[in-house]
Amino acid sequence: MNIVRFSKMHGAGNDFILIDDRDERFPVDDHRGIAAMATRPDGIGCEGVIVLQRSAKADFKMRFFNPDGTEADLCGNGARCVAAFARAVGAVDSDSMRFETAAGFIDAEIVGPGKVKVSMPLPRDFGDDFVVAGVPHKIVPVENLARTDVAGEGRRIRMDEQFAPDGTNVDFVMYRTPDRVYIRTYERGVEAETGACGTGAVASAVIGVRDYGLSFPVHVLTSQGYELVVDGEFDGDAFKSLSLTGPVKKIFDGEIDWTSLDAVTE
Repeated sequence: MNIVRFSKMHGAGNDFILIDDRDERFPVDDHRGIAAMATRPDGIGCEGVIVLQRSAKADFKMRFFNPDGTEADLCGNGARCVAAFARAVGAVDSDSMRFETAAGFIDAEIVGPGKVKVSMPLPRDFGDDFVVAGVPHKIVPVENLARTDVAGEGRRIRMDEQFAPDGTNVDFVMYRTPDRVYIRTYERGVEAETGACGTGAVASAVIGVRDYGLSFPVHVLTSQGYELVVDGEFDGDAFKSLSLTGPVKKIFDGEIDWTSLDAVTE
């Protein structure tokens, strides 16, 4: 495959390259090429590459690659974007769908113009302000997000030996009862602060509900001013369901010559 056609989208400020790979021609094993495509400013630039493939178990399969080319189990905002993308390219013929991810099956629904709701995996492996919400997140409550050293502290915590060998995402949050969270995220794989993080929104919400007096639905405000809504059921002991709702938008369609990325990866 030389010419790769793609769509550029963002979910609440979290931007992605999306590729329709139902013919299974995209080189998903070329992690250096994927990283080059995601690089700014030499490539297209994004916070994740999403590949839509056929699935024998659901409407389609979502594969998610970090900007460094590594594959991750799930991305919440990416899941919302791939649902809208699947509808646009004809991979599904309904506004409701189910798709396969490495973190399990996701139910999605286009609930309005530019708005998508997705189910999310139930949280597991709770620790001290730590939870796996599809992928691992360390929650760091702060009182002033603007003065928080997200890059420095995020990098330090992300690489701490207690999270070895894979590390963790790090979310700096301000909790405001009864139902509001302000968040900035240092994302592994991006290795920098990201514009938004869907799984981080979910992780911060469930920790907030469990430990900090918040109640569903929780409104999570990103650093770019977008709002994500995390809803669910919590019986005081365990979470029974979780969903993530928020905006999605296509920025543009394009194509790139895959062979032109060779120079970037050398």
